[in-house]
Amino acid sequence: MNTFNMAILTAYFSLLAILSLYGLHRYYLIGLFLRTRNNLPKPGKVGDPPPRLTIQLPIYNELYVVERLIHATCGIVYPPDRLQIQVLDDSTDSTCEVARELVEKLRRQGTPIEYLHRTDRKGFKAGALQAGLASATGEFIAIFDADFVPTAGFARSVMPYFADPGIGMVQVRWGHINRDYSLLTRVQSILLDGHFLIEHAARNRGGLFFNFNGTAGIWRRSCLESAGGWQADTLTEDLDLSYRAQLKGWKFLFLSDVVAPGELPVEMNAFKIQQHRWAKGSVQTARKLLPAILRSGLPRRVKAEAIVHLTSNFAYPMMLALALLLYPSIRIRGEAGITGLLLADLPMFILATFSVMTFYSFSQKLTGVSRLRRFIYLPFLMSIGIGLAVNNSHAVFSALFGKDTAFQRTPKFRIETAADRWTGKRYGGRLTMSTFLELFFACYFGAALFDTLRLKMFASIPFLLLFFCGFLYTSTLTLGQWARKRLAAPAA
Repeated sequence: MNTFNMAILTAYFSLLAILSLYGLHRYYLIGLFLRTRNNLPKPGKVGDPPPRLTIQLPIYNELYVVERLIHATCGIVYPPDRLQIQVLDDSTDSTCEVARELVEKLRRQGTPIEYLHRTDRKGFKAGALQAGLASATGEFIAIFDADFVPTAGFARSVMPYFADPGIGMVQVRWGHINRDYSLLTRVQSILLDGHFLIEHAARNRGGLFFNFNGTAGIWRRSCLESAGGWQADTLTEDLDLSYRAQLKGWKFLFLSDVVAPGELPVEMNAFKIQQHRWAKGSVQTARKLLPAILRSGLPRRVKAEAIVHLTSNFAYPMMLALALLLYPSIRIRGEAGITGLLLADLPMFILATFSVMTFYSFSQKLTGVSRLRRFIYLPFLMSIGIGLAVNNSHAVFSALFGKDTAFQRTPKFRIETAADRWTGKRYGGRLTMSTFLELFFACYFGAALFDTLRLKMFASIPFLLLFFCGFLYTSTLTLGQWARKRLAAPAA
């Protein structure tokens, strides 16, 4: 065993150990959820008259979903004389005309709605929300992104929880209009169910910090303003403001039984854009706020959870490095004749991988999904999680090195049923170098699998297969969908 080989093994086991700690944290969240599952918030009474409510709809080039969004929002039940709806439009295409005409029509019918258009897009979504506050009349501010379809009872379900003057924000659970459209949307729905039903619920009921998700929630305006308002120095203005508000002492609530339906990205490139933005923004927020969190007088458990929460995307670069080291470490130990090839790996792999499977399987159990259906999708969920490592690692490094990038919206196509089609429509992501790196990793693990089979090192096959399938699926789906869109009819 020479020095170089020892360095490879040391790096490999170090990365695996750190990733296993993040895996252990998922077990912690499940345990916290089970211990606190009965700590449910209780609504109070809404005053008479009810407080003024402003609903903000930030949009940017949302041609296919803007009418659905506006119509659904205008269907929310709330006294019209206490309600204001703001369409905050930064669009640069025909979305402007569609939205403006619809708003004018609804205003003539007596709907309390107004249209605000910016031409410079300064501050992106955060800038639009902050600009809207200048003319907002509400004591409370609700926000819906363009891919959501708020239900009529949304305000009626949420506003009673603000009877406690210490409550600064209430977030509801996301639903999924097109959950069963494709394998990709099914996996996304599972990922989001885990985030809301376990992470949000456990953190909130366990007295830890959690965050507004940018849509489908209501803010107390005084909370929003006392925390410094919307700021555009991160790509996750929602996460940033959430932590600033809770550092100021405001309390947040998560309502798991109130659901706001939303549309999931159906195109892999669109999904990558969304994930890249979330990953980069969380690291930017960590750089910005972790020093203040560590200096604060918060309990240690709250600080510790905030650190894990804000740094969770660092797992992607570590996963990528682990991917490169996995096969060399297998060969080094095999050639050195080290016995018990997997005895050291297995416990940590179980923590790093099986914890993820347990976490999301449990979240699906909470939604009432059958055991068979839960386990069918878990291998695909693991594969897509691994396949995102290149895309999200780029986001992490971009944030760490302070590279400024524009806020890229997630393309939306109004896909609601299996009969709906997105090819031939405008928008959509473009190919980036990350796709070709994913393809490289797929080839790398394909060669590693072939060589491992040749050497009859069968115990290593499941681990290599997981990485191979993840990178192959992500890269080929991206390339295939990009080609389909290029060959489709001209954009409508």
